Order: sequence, then structure tokens, then C-alpha cells
Amino acid sequence: MVVSTFSSIPHEEIAADCNGTLFLQLYVFKNREITTRLVQKAEKCGYKALVLTADVPKLGRREADIRNGLVPIVPMHFRSLLTEDVVHASGSKAEAFASHVLDASLCWKDMEWLRSITTLPVFIKGLLTAEDAEKALEVGVDGIIVSNHGGRQLDCAPAAISALEEVVKAVAGKVPVLLDGGIRRGTDVFKALALGAQAILIGRSVVFGLAAKGEEGVRKVIEILKSELELSMALNGCCSTEGITRAHVQTLGDRLRSML
Repeated sequence: MVVSTFSSIPHEEIAADCNGTLFLQLYVFKNREITTRLVQKAEKCGYKALVLTADVPKLGRREADIRNGLVPIVPMHFRSLLTEDVVHASGSKAEAFASHVLDASLCWKDMEWLRSITTLPVFIKGLLTAEDAEKALEVGVDGIIVSNHGGRQLDCAPAAISALEEVVKAVAGKVPVLLDGGIRRGTDVFKALALGAQAILIGRSVVFGLAAKGEEGVRKVIEILKSELELSMALNGCCSTEGITRAHVQTLGDRLRSML
């Protein structure tokens, strides 16, 4: 499970109550000491990797949040570290808050700094191009998560799954490539695996299940996805996930090339 930087439950409490594998999703703050404390606490509590979010130098223009005047809720365990009192004219206070606390100067060379404060593996999340994937390999990441941040950052950014194969080819097996975003059915999982992802992340589906029926709802969502994936595999003649290959899917690019 990937735990948010801004989890409403302290990271150490989650670690104490969870017997699964935990990764910490990481934003880098302007006050780097805050980030250092978060990372070192996660390592001490048994988190197995960091997921560095690279696609939020600034918060995207989220028009629903602006219309609704969204106010971010800073978790209680962050109150001594961050202030919610930021100046904003109107609209989404979340945008003003992000600009106030997150480090927009984050760049590739900061991987060296991150490595200096932890021994945990570092996955980078938010890449959509081969060029960025190659650069991530150069700076020594341990894994890449192809993601467009749920479509909430940049209008007209490609769907994560449409960028997946490009990244997989660029990485060429050097590090794991995961897919984040757009997973609504087990068939989506099947397609992602066929295009080269080694695992997928689910977010909204889990939140929907949680909102509908709490823990039982989350369990049901995972069961549905698993059942649908198994059915897709059976109908495609795959006895295991290793049997899912590129030949099982046809992309828009494939169809266009077939017409040439």
C-alpha cells in the first residue's frame, strides 16, 4: 500500500496496524527538514520504499476545486510543521497551500539529496515520456510509476496507459515499471500487464468502495478487480500473468500502422 504524505492517520500508526508492504508517497517541502523527518520516520517504521511524486511543481488548475473554494485539511500530526494560514484571493485554497509549502524547484539533481537521507529504494511517480524515463535511470531511481496524476494536473495530458509502452521500451527492464491511473475494471489490469507494466496502482476505485461500505467496500473492490482479471486471463488463454503478452492487445497506434 502506498501511503500519502498527507495521510489523515500518522504514518507510524498505519505501520503498526498494517501487516502488508508499505511505501510512502512523498512530496518535497520547501522546508527540506520536514521532508527529511518524514522519510527517516518512515524508514524507522518499516516502510519499504519511497514514491517521489514528480508532477506537482505547482498544483494543476482544478476548476471544481476553484468553484467550490476547496479548503485543504492539514492532518493533526502535521499541524506543528505546516501552517494552513496562506494568503489567497479566491477560489481553491488548496492551490495556495501547495504553492506555499511544496518545493517547486525540485529537479533531477535532488535525487542525490534524497539518497543522502535514506537507504530506502526510490520510485519516481508522474512520468509519461521515454525521455523522462531515461533521465530517471540516469539519476538512479529504483522504479518508475507511469502516471498523469489522475488527470488532475495538466489538461490534455495523455492517459497513463497510452504512455506506458513508450516508457517500458525506454527502461528496457532495468527497473520495474508500474502503472497508476485509469484502472476501473479487471480488463484494465490485463491491458496494463500486456503493455509491460509489472504492477498497477488503484486509487479512486478503492475510495469509492471505502465511501460506499468502509473496509468491506474496499475488500469488495479488490475482489471484483481480481475476479475480472482472472476471467480476462481465462478467455485469453492465459494460465498465469506471465502468459499475458503484447500480442493480447491492440492499441490505436497498432491500428493506424496496419492501415499504412
